[in-house]
Amino acid sequence: MKNFKSIGLVIIFSLFTSNVGAAPNLNVIDTLGQDFFRLLSEDVGAAISYRAVQPAEPLKVPGFDISAVVTATELVNADKWLNAIDANNSTTQIILPKIQATIGLPYSFDIGAFYSNSSNTDISVTGAELKYGILDGSTLMPAIAVRATYTQLDGIDQLYMDTKGADISISKGFAFFTPYAGVGSVWVNSKPRAEAAAAGLKEESFQLNKYFVGANFALTIISFALEADKTGEATSYSVKLGLRW
Repeated sequence: MKNFKSIGLVIIFSLFTSNVGAAPNLNVIDTLGQDFFRLLSEDVGAAISYRAVQPAEPLKVPGFDISAVVTATELVNADKWLNAIDANNSTTQIILPKIQATIGLPYSFDIGAFYSNSSNTDISVTGAELKYGILDGSTLMPAIAVRATYTQLDGIDQLYMDTKGADISISKGFAFFTPYAGVGSVWVNSKPRAEAAAAGLKEESFQLNKYFVGANFALTIISFALEADKTGEATSYSVKLGLRW
């Protein structure tokens, strides 16, 4: 419990400190070589991939989860590709504040989406998910769900990127506290545009392994969740506050 509270404080603190130093200008990636472009793609692909930040059990009709989420992703290769863009850049994280909504559907399906505009880069991201509850969960049994996801990066003239993901998760509620965990994969497609393509950069497509663990705290319809995630080599922490019923 103390570790989750600490993670939440770190993310909130990051929101207020992430603008210290110049933000990376991702519209000058034509200055990168192919190797550095791949490293950038791995970092940004991991950062923009979908994070539901919720337990496995389905919402069911007429369930809703409407929340504000903040995800902070540590850039594994920032010292390499950022220096190739701007040697004076000190950014080590991508911060994504999100508005996220999930709706319960019949037959244990949930559908969700989010929109994010980064607080310390020039990117925005949209995403969607479809989740199916294999086991809905009960007093004795955990909930198990599978999820398919999609995200797309916008705001970068020189870069098109999208991710597709699939994961399986498990959760078990204990009164107001529901821990959960899951594993999956993320497939990243990173395609240079305009000047970047003219400079000789080529498309990169690759797969990243994904692992996550979190906990949801519910008080009536108010929901608070914390999640730690590792996608590829990048570690992310998310905090979420909203309404869930």
